Amino acid sequence: MQMSKYWVAVGSKEHTMRGVSGGFMQVCHGKPAPLKRMKADDWIIVYSPKLSMEGEEKCQAFTAIGQTTDENVYQFQMSKDFIPFRRSIKFYDCSDTSILPLIEKLEFIQNKNRWGYPFRFGFFEINEHDFNLISSQMFTYEIARQPVSI
Repeated sequence: MQMSKYWVAVGSKEHTMRGVSGGFMQVCHGKPAPLKRMKADDWIIVYSPKLSMEGEEKCQAFTAIGQTTDENVYQFQMSKDFIPFRRSIKFYDCSDTSILPLIEKLEFIQNKNRWGYPFRFGFFEINEHDFNLISSQMFTYEIARQPVSI
């Protein structure tokens, strides 16, 4: 039996909410390789450095959490010249969670003075400790994390 892995994707809150409402994840400007690293039932947390891609207003929060539903990576035509890759995600109700109070406890942030460095890659794996720390703040006591049944 495969153990679930835990991933962080980076995207503006505005773009993240489009994915949440549509039940999909699109990362790294639509590249397929990051999405292909994920397997069914893996978990994804989205970190949003800004509210919108074009804007300057900071968000600095984890804004979505979900689980992959299958093994498929597919293309979606957004415009004549842009056909990015996507992956279906079951997103869960959650609260935005500021990264600032978590920085000292997150193991994937090795240099606490330059805590934004890992996010430059746009998509990366985290360990279970970090996933549990972040998700425990995102899921309020009323929201129970339920596995996706396929």
